[in-house]
Amino acid sequence: MSSTKQVLSPEARNGGFPHAGSNVSLRERAYRIRRHALRMGEVQGQGYIAQALGIADVLAVSYFHALRYRPDDVHWEGRDRFLLSIGHYAIALYAALIEAGILPESEIESYGADESRLPMSGMAAYTPGMEITGGSLGHGVGIAVGMALGLKRKKSDAFVYTLFSDGELNEGSIWEGVMGAAHWQLDNLIGIVDVNDQQADGPSSAMSSREPLHERFRAFGWHTQRVDGNDIDAVVAAFDAARAAKVAAPRIVICDTQMAKGVHFLETRERNHFLRVEAEEWQQAIDLLDANFSAKAP
Repeated sequence: MSSTKQVLSPEARNGGFPHAGSNVSLRERAYRIRRHALRMGEVQGQGYIAQALGIADVLAVSYFHALRYRPDDVHWEGRDRFLLSIGHYAIALYAALIEAGILPESEIESYGADESRLPMSGMAAYTPGMEITGGSLGHGVGIAVGMALGLKRKKSDAFVYTLFSDGELNEGSIWEGVMGAAHWQLDNLIGIVDVNDQQADGPSSAMSSREPLHERFRAFGWHTQRVDGNDIDAVVAAFDAARAAKVAAPRIVICDTQMAKGVHFLETRERNHFLRVEAEEWQQAIDLLDANFSAKAP
């Protein structure tokens, strides 16, 4: 499916409940997710913006192609679950939840404020659509295993998606979850790894050797794919293949992404794990994002 063509909402594709704007292209969804994230970042003047810009294409495919959900009923039992293991990516997920109509756009200005439903690290008790609290890294896969196993035992056809990062692969709990998922043959579990080769202490590859990742996950018994996470068509194809695979095994989509994708002066900024952006640069970033989107419009 082309990223520039109209796509059905996940609700409509899966016999669910279509919502407004379901004919918007995935490319536009990704652009708008990036724009929402930049507007939130401007409120605080800093944050995990590079990750949000990098993972926006994956989130667009997740919420506007793959996932089954009801924007007005976040606890609908038939929904697919999307778990954000990397809690500091919350700004990215908020942007996707706003675009999906689960959160109102008017709350952008409250990002990171006291009593806000949009804290800087994801907290399930605060935010509609946030399935788990992910401040402590490395737990998303284990929680996803429990959810997926529970859904299978209830004979549910729902899927559990969990997004974690290459930096989280340093955590032993990730690999415990990976082993458990394979043991229980959780074919309703789809893992997504954001490989951007950046963490707080520097390049992830310099902190711990983990390549070749696809061979490692395959050795653990997972159905494995690796794609360019900023190529929407490739992500669509990988997500479809993961969901349709006729194997009694969990699935993983390893997504190589560019930190700060779409804003070149942030892409090249040294150590962009946590960005502090000058006041005038926020509008420059938004203007650049707008210009790039308009220039590539069909």
